[in-house]
Amino acid sequence: MKKKVLAVLLGGCMVAGLLAGCGGGGDDAKTSDDGSKDSGKSGGYNFEVVVKSFQSTYWQAAKQGIDTAAKELGVKCNTTGPNAESDIADQVNMLNNAINKAPDGIALAACDQSSVLKSLQNALDKKIPVVCFDTGVADAPEGSVYATVVTNNEEAGGIAAEKMYEALKDQLANAKDAVRIGEVNQDATSGNITGRGMGFINKFKELAEADGKKVAVVGNEYYVNLVENNAKEADADIIIEVAVPAQTTVELSATEASNIMNKKDTIAMFGSNQVTAEGLLTANQNLDVLGAGDGKILGVGFDAGSTQKAAVKDGTLLGSVTQAPVDQGRIAIETLNDICEGKEVKDVETACYWYDAETMEDAEIAPNLYD
Repeated sequence: MKKKVLAVLLGGCMVAGLLAGCGGGGDDAKTSDDGSKDSGKSGGYNFEVVVKSFQSTYWQAAKQGIDTAAKELGVKCNTTGPNAESDIADQVNMLNNAINKAPDGIALAACDQSSVLKSLQNALDKKIPVVCFDTGVADAPEGSVYATVVTNNEEAGGIAAEKMYEALKDQLANAKDAVRIGEVNQDATSGNITGRGMGFINKFKELAEADGKKVAVVGNEYYVNLVENNAKEADADIIIEVAVPAQTTVELSATEASNIMNKKDTIAMFGSNQVTAEGLLTANQNLDVLGAGDGKILGVGFDAGSTQKAAVKDGTLLGSVTQAPVDQGRIAIETLNDICEGKEVKDVETACYWYDAETMEDAEIAPNLYD
């Protein structure tokens, strides 16, 4: 019997008054993304889109949604992004270049929240509306970000923790010595990754403490400093070790994963996005420790991609949580178009789903499992 699908699909919660006109320059007769003339479905607006990178297929899936919306609405979308999500300065330069083009709007997936604040103020001064997607910018200048289109990352990380804890519950209850859970997060700067990482930590800690266990969170200082009532490692029954690679690459994520997976007390690993989940799998090519059963390390991933999907299907990973990147890209452009049409817009929380070998072909889930 197929397991019940876990989904987070919440309505928008904040309404921005958006009756001001769009920014910018450009000809009255703009072209759509495929070069055709304005279809008449909208004002034929010109949008700039700045993504985190194209190093993972997640962003290629998001671009599918962007291109679909552009074609349907008769707008033009120019999509750019740095080589890697750790190339923060490159992304800021791309955002500044986008602002200098005076488009009708900008869709932004920020690699680093703090690094884009001056650029967002510049966009606000030039009356260019910005819609954030994939990750928000918590301290954005007031009025600069008109809406945010994101997964509820805290809840998504919590789903991963719940499924992992459920699978480990008996092992944890019977453990005579402290055990270790590894978490690899690609950065400590973007809102989605930090929210997801802390969502996992907080939920796992909550579940373990409810069963009478003491939990210590160690490793990367950013994450450790956000933990409330953190136990001392020497007193802990469960140690959650958090690692962040120097750059957002699969290879460096694999190095961090290997360091944790080589420890004798490690019983489970979580990779909180496609890059780090593939890092776990790359590390496992040499270690051969991921899987179910005695002596194995339980693995949980996040997002999709062909490598991760294959690992879920063959049982190397217990399962993963997928987002809806196509929807995020599409909704970001639709929201920009609505702003330019003088409509009110809302923040949107898009769906996320737990999937495993039994559920990955389900009708709700399969369309979100990009290659």
